[in-house]
Amino acid sequence: MPVIDRRSAILGTLASGWAARGLAQTPPPRVGGAAPATALPEPDETIDLWPKGAPGAPPTLPVETVDERSKDHALNDRAVQGISRPRLVVFRPSTPNGAALLVTPGGGYRLVVIDKEGYEIGRWLAARGFTVFVLFYRLPGDGWAAGPDVALADAQRAMRLIRVRSADYGIVPERVGAMGFSAGGHVCGDLATRFDTPVYAPVDAADRLSARPCLAAPIYAVQSMAAEVAHAGSRALLLGPSPSAALERAHSTAANVSPRTPPCFLLHAEDDGVVKVENTLAFRAACVRAGVPVEMHLFAQGGHGFGLRGTVGKPVAAWPELFLGWARTQGFG
Repeated sequence: MPVIDRRSAILGTLASGWAARGLAQTPPPRVGGAAPATALPEPDETIDLWPKGAPGAPPTLPVETVDERSKDHALNDRAVQGISRPRLVVFRPSTPNGAALLVTPGGGYRLVVIDKEGYEIGRWLAARGFTVFVLFYRLPGDGWAAGPDVALADAQRAMRLIRVRSADYGIVPERVGAMGFSAGGHVCGDLATRFDTPVYAPVDAADRLSARPCLAAPIYAVQSMAAEVAHAGSRALLLGPSPSAALERAHSTAANVSPRTPPCFLLHAEDDGVVKVENTLAFRAACVRAGVPVEMHLFAQGGHGFGLRGTVGKPVAAWPELFLGWARTQGFG
């Protein structure tokens, strides 16, 4: 008879209970109430994070709106604001390799840029065997009770739901990582350093599981909230107009790195005129001090917000393969 450890038994019990009661499904985003015109097939599987609605809602819920910013009919560039039903959009590979990534797009904590920093990397990774979950997270300027921890609450909950449903997706629970871009890189770095910080009251049995990613990849990430280094817009929306030094430090990811932080892959362009490269340098230094395995790649050119589409013809185009090569050294993928 096979031996089943206690942890596997808990996961199996949780997953069967989850499947029995079903999952809330929020449709993919629409532009002006209409189905989007897209060059590529849209993902049609979503998982709502909170079965009874997101906690700490403001008196008037924000209204989700989608702005299509692209002028190219063959290339979408949607930005979502007012997210009140945080959720995961799922990209399933044809042949799962057992690993999964939670992807948090950027948007300066004002919006969530779902195509170039979410769906595009989701499709790319899924084509290589990874199951990808793109997170539509709540924004701190919308009045949620969790304030600057609201996106972290969604990220923690997302990690736990991915693990509770791991059998449904052919995922090994110990092989769930995180990747984030720009302000979504701050969400990723926050998750990597404060994965066990209580930022919401448990709502069901899934919250007994760990939210720690097995690895983290903050890409051209907002990291510091110190005024001289921070991305000013992200800092203002996250912390308010005049945060104290203590509040700045509490939400500067480098200050929260510990030996329990997972291995990290860092990437930045030195000519980034939006988020200073010092954000990434400080995070790497903190990892080294804490003994956390870290790999960092700096490129002379690339600017900010390049994702995949903005790398064509530049050396920085190598970054996704660099990430995969590093991830394999961590037993991922």
